Amino acid sequence: MAGRFEGLTDLEWRLFEDIFAKEPEKRGRGMPHAPFRYVLNTLLYILITGCRWCDIPTGEIWASKSAAHRTDGCNVGTKTEH
Repeated sequence: MAGRFEGLTDLEWRLFEDIFAKEPEKRGRGMPHAPFRYVLNTLLYILITGCRWCDIPTGEIWASKSAAHRTDGCNVGTKTEH
C-alpha cells in the first residue's frame, strides 16, 4: 500500500542538508537549478507513494519532474567517483 508524503519539515530538512553539495552558482544559460530541498521532496514522494514520474505533484515545495529526474542523486555527497 502506498504511503502519504507532504514534504519535508524544517527539522527533517536540517538532517539532510549536509549531505547535499552547496547550492550551485548561477549559470549563464539554461534553466536555473531547482533547490535541493524541492528535489529531495519530489524524490521522496516518488519512493514513499510509489507514483509514476508523470504523476508527481506540482507546487511551491516540489521540483519539476525534469529537475528531479536530472538530479536523481547526482549531487549527493556520498556518491563515489570511479
